[in-house]
Amino acid sequence: MASGSTSRSAGLIGRCFVHPVFDYLLIGGGLSLIVIPAVFLFGGPPVMADFSVLPWFILFSNSAHFAASTVRLYTKSGSREALPFLTMVFPLVTLCVLTLCIFEADVVGRYIQLLYLSWSPYHYAAQAYGLAVMYCVRSGCILSTNQKKALWWIALLPFFKVLLVAVSKHLVSWHMPEYLLWSDVDWRTGVDIAGRILGVMAMFLPVALFGIVWRSHHRSMPVISLLIIMTNGVWFVVFPLIDGFIWTTIFHGVQYLAIVMIFHVRDRVALPENRRSVAFHVLWFYGMCLVLGYALFNCLPYGYQMLGFGAAESVLLVIAAINIHHFIVDGYIWKLRRGDINRRVVEAVSDGNRPQATLS
Repeated sequence: MASGSTSRSAGLIGRCFVHPVFDYLLIGGGLSLIVIPAVFLFGGPPVMADFSVLPWFILFSNSAHFAASTVRLYTKSGSREALPFLTMVFPLVTLCVLTLCIFEADVVGRYIQLLYLSWSPYHYAAQAYGLAVMYCVRSGCILSTNQKKALWWIALLPFFKVLLVAVSKHLVSWHMPEYLLWSDVDWRTGVDIAGRILGVMAMFLPVALFGIVWRSHHRSMPVISLLIIMTNGVWFVVFPLIDGFIWTTIFHGVQYLAIVMIFHVRDRVALPENRRSVAFHVLWFYGMCLVLGYALFNCLPYGYQMLGFGAAESVLLVIAAINIHHFIVDGYIWKLRRGDINRRVVEAVSDGNRPQATLS
């Protein structure tokens, strides 16, 4: 009886990369459920409007996280051979396109902004889905094709809510000013109701799928998979849109940095020639992310301003370009092809010695 109880408890917790406390707080998003209430409790509701340390949170979490995908790209073994265009050509293409956009900021600036702001919540949702499935695979809970599809659409619900509710993300507003969009018929009430329904679904359906998997597999999804999906929903569903974007920006950055450093460190430590400690690899990777993040978000806009471009277009379009570059790079560096280093890290159990369930 004790053995069965222990096995069920282990199945619920899931097989973590570092330790349940670390994985649940940083990768699962549990830290946000502690920090956000504490900030509002001690700082009051207007805290997001005058949060003086917010730029530091952005630097240490979000700026570093955007840089992390590039650092990972160039430090992952075999990347340059497998992805020559992405590693050698794409950064230059991005810089050239960014410069052209700044030249024509009055014409294309608004659309570049809309593109990255619309893409961001999709990116967050896709990452939540990927991490949730990753923990299922690592924990031996192999979802069926239909269950994966259901989890994918559930993970996207916060994205659909943002896309629907935020007028600036509404596809019609790409071609029509807001005052014309709402002038003849006031659709706001219907949009608000639909947004609330999507919010309720984003909170309820992950729990429902958790129960369905439990019944069909006679074992549960790891709770961390459920937590990852639901915290991404909380960030966008519970809070007003602007607050939601700020909180998601911070804690998505924390989540991303934690998982990418795990993969990087395990790659480095596994090398036969490695003589460095885990702590060294963690500090080196994070330090590189901080330096590159500061250079991209703080120095690059000043460079354009020194060339005579305006501050607003330099800052806003650089931010948009970095986001879009990150989204595209991310789509490649997390591929789990057979034999890929990423796949070996996911399939490995905590002690790194035995194979776990396959991803196919």
